[in-house]
Amino acid sequence: MTKTVSPEYLEGLENAPDEVKAAIRLEPREPETDPTLGIPVTVNRQGKPAHRLVAIGDSLTQGFQSGAIFNTKFSYPMLIARELGCSEQFRCPNYDSPGNGLPLNLEKFAKDLGDRFRVADGINAIDFAMILPWLRKYLDANEKYWEGWAKNSLQSPEKGSSAHNLAMYGWDLRNTLSRTAKTARDIILNNPFKDDDELNSLKQVPEHANEIATLRVLDTARDKNGEALTPLGAAKALSQEGDGIETLIVAIGANNALGSILTFKAVWSEADSYTDMSVNDRYTVWLPSHFKAELDLIVEQVKQIKARHVIWATVPHVTIPPFVKGINPAQVGKKASPGSRYYPYYVPIWLDEKKFDAKRHPHLTANQARAIDSAIDKYNESIVEAVRQGRLQGKDWYVFEMVSLLDRLAYKRYLVDEDRANRPSWWTPYNLPPALEQLNPKPDTRFLISDAKGRHQGGLFSLDGIHPTTIGYGIMAQEVIKILELAGVEFFNSRGEKRSGSIKINFARLIQEDSLISKPPTTTAAVLNFAGWLDSMTGIMSQMYKSNV
Repeated sequence: MTKTVSPEYLEGLENAPDEVKAAIRLEPREPETDPTLGIPVTVNRQGKPAHRLVAIGDSLTQGFQSGAIFNTKFSYPMLIARELGCSEQFRCPNYDSPGNGLPLNLEKFAKDLGDRFRVADGINAIDFAMILPWLRKYLDANEKYWEGWAKNSLQSPEKGSSAHNLAMYGWDLRNTLSRTAKTARDIILNNPFKDDDELNSLKQVPEHANEIATLRVLDTARDKNGEALTPLGAAKALSQEGDGIETLIVAIGANNALGSILTFKAVWSEADSYTDMSVNDRYTVWLPSHFKAELDLIVEQVKQIKARHVIWATVPHVTIPPFVKGINPAQVGKKASPGSRYYPYYVPIWLDEKKFDAKRHPHLTANQARAIDSAIDKYNESIVEAVRQGRLQGKDWYVFEMVSLLDRLAYKRYLVDEDRANRPSWWTPYNLPPALEQLNPKPDTRFLISDAKGRHQGGLFSLDGIHPTTIGYGIMAQEVIKILELAGVEFFNSRGEKRSGSIKINFARLIQEDSLISKPPTTTAAVLNFAGWLDSMTGIMSQMYKSNV
């Protein structure tokens, strides 16, 4: 039973709901080490499933990287399909465009910027004046492509078989329950694209980017009468073909708390409107009870899907990815107190720790970060309990502890800190695959910094500071593969021959396929420093985040 924390950990949370205060804990939830929860289930292996793998989730499952969806062939479900021997049959949309992705591929942008301008040593005001006209044209080309595609798609909906990767970036539990291609099409039709030919703005990212991406994923997901289906409905329809689905992955819930670090505000969901998609975007983190209520609805729908095995992923702690930087202006590099896993403040990665001003800059406090992480722990208790009840009912359901995978890799929170008292009693470091261990520097969860001399730190997170690199997705895939092996799933090579022994992803190959690792941009350090300089001079970056609610 969780003990009540002392009043010092509730300071600054006076307006938080009582449910949040009651959930706060000083040590994070201990993860499950047995995906089966120790509950045996007899599996019916008769027949040959029509679909070996189907995935429902958000950006982490869709394969989002560096601010865009583009490398879907390196999403962790596709990497799993590659090891299963079914990658040729595993259907997922592509997002080829002039900018190579939607809404904006920061990796391609950084490389194109470095090819066009000599900025590896830094960007000053004069450099920016030269870059600005090019930047506007660059953004305009990508915007025009995607908005043009969307206009054509409204006239001619895509036809074909439903995708196997049904994940959609930015979606929370309610979106997964309710949104379809029709929802996306109606939003675009009711809010037409604005003409912007004057190239007078830096806000030239595709309008309705999420709806455009939704059409790519779900436009072919329709029932026999042509009615648009949700991801859950699409998975159910796939499961009615032949002997159904062999393995279904369900990995959603991160976006029920991610808004808190994107806006640096903790706005808790309210009972009268958290299910209303027309207004619930104002909430940045869901109350655990609201999360459970939505999860219960998803569980009931998953029960209607004919899947031999179902893997449920827990929700990662959103305050660990490097987009949020823990700082201590009073004692640089130190945590809030001895034994704490938190810093006094959490700010955007580009903010200068020594110049931080709590009155001017967007931030979360240590107590807010702890409250958000504690809420996520409660989310994950609900997910584990759903798996427990499923297995007790004879369903072959499993827990994938995505949350502990990230916790065990957390560089600043646990690995680098000499004060080991901040580490949970259950915590052990994650052992990277040998090919990654041999990289110099070894990949970690810090923000990826590279220049003309190569990568200096990071490597597990892409340039948006939230989503993994390709090797990061490879680690996720490897952990799911372990669960598939436990479930008795068979793996085949490209010739259709059954594979024996433990299944290991070829990380040496994946390193070469990961352009951020094999050929890192020369400009990331310069762009990050410039963003900090620009904010110190104008405050524009901080204002942008403050307005993003």
